[in-house]
Amino acid sequence: MFQINSQSRFALFFFFYYGYLGIVSPYLSLYFDAIGFTAIQISLLMSMLQITRIMGPFAWGWLADFRQDRIGIMRVTAVISLILFTGIFYLQSFWPILLWMFLLNTFSSSLTPLGEAATLHALQKENAFESRYGKLRLWGSIGFMLAVFAGGYWFESQGISSLTWVGWILLACVTLCTWILWEPPMTGQPLSSGQMRHIIKRPEVLWFFSSTFWMIFAHASLYVFYSLYLVKLGYGKEMIGFFWLIGVGAEVIYFYFQKRVYLKMTARRIIEISFLIGIVRFAVIAYVPAFWPLLIVQIFHAATFAAHHSASIQLMLTWFQGPTQARGQALYTTVAYGLGGSIGGVVAGWVWDSFGPAHAFGLSAVACIFGYFSIRQSSRMVWTPVATTSSASGVLDKK
Repeated sequence: MFQINSQSRFALFFFFYYGYLGIVSPYLSLYFDAIGFTAIQISLLMSMLQITRIMGPFAWGWLADFRQDRIGIMRVTAVISLILFTGIFYLQSFWPILLWMFLLNTFSSSLTPLGEAATLHALQKENAFESRYGKLRLWGSIGFMLAVFAGGYWFESQGISSLTWVGWILLACVTLCTWILWEPPMTGQPLSSGQMRHIIKRPEVLWFFSSTFWMIFAHASLYVFYSLYLVKLGYGKEMIGFFWLIGVGAEVIYFYFQKRVYLKMTARRIIEISFLIGIVRFAVIAYVPAFWPLLIVQIFHAATFAAHHSASIQLMLTWFQGPTQARGQALYTTVAYGLGGSIGGVVAGWVWDSFGPAHAFGLSAVACIFGYFSIRQSSRMVWTPVATTSSASGVLDKK
C-alpha cells in the first residue's frame, strides 16, 4: 500500500511545503519593505523564522510522541497555520505583525520534523530508507527551486503585494496534503519516564548534535549573505539565480541517486566527508571568488546539505525509534536549524560588518572544521542502537 499510494503523498507534501518556504524565505522581506518597514524591523520579523525553531519543533515532537499521532498533530497545526496566515491580509503595523510572525511560525515549525518522522516510520516498515527517502525528499528541493524562480518572475510582473495570496494558496495546499498522508500504526511500548533524557545524555549523541549545529551554523552565511556577496563581486541577478540553481540542482540529483552512495559508505562516513567538502567549499567562496571556482563549489551543495541531511536523518534512527522518533527529529531541527541557524546568522553578520564579507564565509569553513571534529568524536564512541521498539530497523548504522 505504501509503495503504490503513500509514496506520492509524502512527495506531494514535501513539494508544497518547501514550495511555501521558497516563497516566504526569500520574498517575505521584500513584502515587509514594500509596506514601509525599516531594515531593523524587517530583520526582527524575519528572525522569527529561526527563533521559533528553537523551542517549537521539540514541543510539537513531544506532543506527537505522547499522543502517538504525528499525522494528527500535523493536520491540526497546518489548519491553525492557515488560519493565522490570513492575518497578513489585515495587519499593517509592526508589533501586530511581529506577534503574527511568532505565532504563525510556532505552529508551522511542527511540519518539518513531524513530516520527516512520519516518512521515516513508513519507510522503516519496509526497510526502504536508502532506496526511497531521497526520491521523496528531492520533491521538496524541486518545490523550493520552482517557487524561488517562478516567484521572482511572478512578483516582477504582478507586484510583491500578491505574495499574500500566493503564500496563502501554497499553505492551503500543504494543509490539504496533511489530510491525505498515511503512517503505519505505531507499535511497541509507550515512552518510559526518563528514556528521552537517557538517550540525549549519551556522549556519541551529544557529539553528533554538536556536529549538526556546526553544519547549519556554517550554512547561515550562505543563506543570508550569498546573494549579496555575489552582487558585491559584480554578478548580475540572472547569474546569481544561476548559481543558486546549480546548488539546488546538485541537491536534487544526490537525493535521487543516494542509494548508490549508501551501498558504498555508512551514514557516519558520509557525514564526515560532507564536513571535509564543506571546508573546501566555504574556503573557496571566501578566498577564491572567481567564476569557475564558485561555480564548481556550488555543486558541493549536494554534499554539504543533501548528503549531510539525509545521512543525519538515517543516523538518528540508531537512537530515536518508536516513541522517541518524533522528538528526535524535532531535536535535530531545534539544535541544527534553530540554534545553529540563528546563532550562525548573527555571528556571520557581525563578521561581515567587522572584518569584511569574505571572512564571513571563512568563518563557515572554520565551523566545518569544528563539525568534523565533533562527528569524529562521536564516531569514536560505541555506536549501538537504543531499542525502543520490538522491531529493529534494517537501516541502522551499528558500526
